[in-house]
Amino acid sequence: MRWILILVVLAVIGAGVVEWANAVWDAPGLPAADRKQTIVLIPPGARTHSVAQMFEREGIIKSGLIFEFDLRARGLANKIKAGEYAIPSQTSMAAIARILVEGKSIQHKFTAAEGLTSDMIWKLAQADTVLTGDAGPVPAEGSLLPETYLFTRGEIRGHLLDKMAGAQKAFLDQHWGKRAQGLPFRDMHEALILASIVEKETALPEERRHIASVFIKRLKIGMRLQTDPTVIYGLTGGYPLGRGIRQSELEGATPYNTYVIAGLPPGPICNPGKDSIAAVLNPQASDDLYFVATGHGGHAFASSVAEQARNVAAYRAFERQNQVPQGRQVETTPENTTVTVLDSTVPKLPPVARRKSTRHR
Repeated sequence: MRWILILVVLAVIGAGVVEWANAVWDAPGLPAADRKQTIVLIPPGARTHSVAQMFEREGIIKSGLIFEFDLRARGLANKIKAGEYAIPSQTSMAAIARILVEGKSIQHKFTAAEGLTSDMIWKLAQADTVLTGDAGPVPAEGSLLPETYLFTRGEIRGHLLDKMAGAQKAFLDQHWGKRAQGLPFRDMHEALILASIVEKETALPEERRHIASVFIKRLKIGMRLQTDPTVIYGLTGGYPLGRGIRQSELEGATPYNTYVIAGLPPGPICNPGKDSIAAVLNPQASDDLYFVATGHGGHAFASSVAEQARNVAAYRAFERQNQVPQGRQVETTPENTTVTVLDSTVPKLPPVARRKSTRHR
């Protein structure tokens, strides 16, 4: 009879303990110091005991021992995932456990803008203090897809760059089979080269397919592309030149000087975004061969020399009216003699005799 009474008492006590533990498990936690959240980092391989004690030290929960006991009793101790977590103020142990088991760690952002070179993106990854490890060699030019990528603290720099390269390949693979017929590309690499030029020629998404059509038509008829960004890439690797392009540089027979070479340069000049890649694979239907800045952020397009001449005249009138310097001052000699060069002048079909006072579009 006495043993039965003892067992009953123990059962009552046990039930009380379980009820109390459940109440503590679901009770609100401690308020965060900033009344918003507390950031904690659980390293890979951390033991349950150390995790529970860390949460107590950070003032997130009252008792690390109770938290550890409940995790073990509920079979969650071995399911906690490493990562960086933002624990909201007064979060219960039950909610904390769900966050840790589901691995809802903080997502950081790495943004690579369209038109950056691979070297620029590589340096951004090197400078990011949340990323870790070696970035590896600079990726091939044009091989990365510019976007905003989410990652967790501890992501290896080289792995993130690999992810960007994989995203670009996947995008190209997806759209290459849907490309328009009759494009002057032998392979995806050539399409990527032109996409990088389109990316650098306009910041307006609505213009990209039109500009792509101009360059594609030029390629088809053997007309030189004559675009400044390729010249600059050949001189600086895509970094700002910091001055006007010298006449000697316009006339220099370099692999990237599309004022001199026929066809495409040997490689991309930046990492183009999705819109520019899509633009060259499905360009706008157009007979235009020329374009010139309007002075309002966009370009005017023309299919004939006469029409282009009118657009150029309109732009020069805009320059005069708004006191915009007439063309670009381009250094031509060591003595700093300058010659006025206008991007908007009319290109000629090859063979081209270079005119020292004009630059073509």
